[in-house]
Amino acid sequence: MLVATAVTIIRTRKLMSAVMLMGFYSLLCSCIFMVLDAVDVAFTEAAVGAGVSTIFFLAAIAIVGRTSKPTLPGKTVVPLIACIATGALLFYASFDMPYFGSADAPVHQHVAPRYLEDSPQEVGPPNVVTSVLASYRGYDTFGEVGVVFTAFIGVLLLLGAGTRRSGIERTAPGDTNDESMRQKIVLREVSDLVIAPVLVFALYVQWHGDFGPGGGFQAGVIFASAIFLYALIYGIVPAQKLLPPRKLAYLPGVGLLLYAGVGVYSMLMGGNFLDYDFVAADPHDGQHYGILIIELGVGITVAAVMINIFYSFSERSL
Repeated sequence: MLVATAVTIIRTRKLMSAVMLMGFYSLLCSCIFMVLDAVDVAFTEAAVGAGVSTIFFLAAIAIVGRTSKPTLPGKTVVPLIACIATGALLFYASFDMPYFGSADAPVHQHVAPRYLEDSPQEVGPPNVVTSVLASYRGYDTFGEVGVVFTAFIGVLLLLGAGTRRSGIERTAPGDTNDESMRQKIVLREVSDLVIAPVLVFALYVQWHGDFGPGGGFQAGVIFASAIFLYALIYGIVPAQKLLPPRKLAYLPGVGLLLYAGVGVYSMLMGGNFLDYDFVAADPHDGQHYGILIIELGVGITVAAVMINIFYSFSERSL
C-alpha cells in the first residue's frame, strides 16, 4: 500500500489529490510503527505527517495553485538517473545490515539493553523512550529543537512573516465565506465541541510523557492543530487576536532558551551540561524535574513555530 500510494503521488498532476494521498501515506507509516511497538514514533508521525503537514501543504496550494506545471521534455532524465543511482546504492548497502529483528544486531547487544535495564535506576520515568530522548540523548534532542527554531527563522525570511499588524480587523470581503467558515453551522458546532478537548489533550500529552507515549513534540503539534482549526472556522484575524503574531514570534526562542537554561543550571550546580542529576538534591528528582522543564521548552517551541508558520502562509494567501 505504501508503494502504490507513493507511485500515485508521483504520477498525479492534481496537487490537492497528492496532498490527501501524502496524508494517507503518513497514516500508513503510523500503522507500521504501531505494529513495531514504536508508539511514540507513530504518535508523532500521525500528528505531524498526517495532520499539520497536510495543513501546510494546503496553505501552499492556496498560493501556488492546484495543478502542477507540465514538465518540459528532457528535463526529467538527469533527476531520474540520480534517483535510480541513489536507490541502487542504498539497496546495495542494505546487504551489510543485519536481518530485520535479528538478536545479533549491534543495537540489541549494546545500546538497547543498557537503556531497558538501567534507565529505571539512572533516570526513573516508566516510559523508556522519554528517558532516551530527554536524558540519555538530551544533546540530540536539544539539537532537534535548534533545527525547528532554525526552520522557523527560514520561514520568516522566505515568507516575510509579521508584515501585517496583528489584531487589526481587515475589511470584510464581499463573500464572507472567503474570510472564514463560521457560516457553516455543522463545521462551527462540531469545532466548538472539539477545540477545547484537543487543547486539554495537548496538555495531557505534554505532562504525561514520562508515563506513556507523548512529550513536548507531540503536545506542541496537537496544541497548534487546535489553533489551526479555530483559524479555519472563525478566520485568521480572530486567531491572531487570540495569539498575536508579533508576541508569538518570541516564544520559539523562549522555549529553546528554557531547554538550554536547564543545561546551564546543571553546570552552575557542579554537573555537566544537561546533567539533570544536579537539578535537585536527589538525582532521581533532578532527572524528573529536568525532563519536565526541557519537555516544556520543546512544547513551547514546537507549538509556537507551527502557529507562526501557519500565520505566515495565511498572510501570503490573503
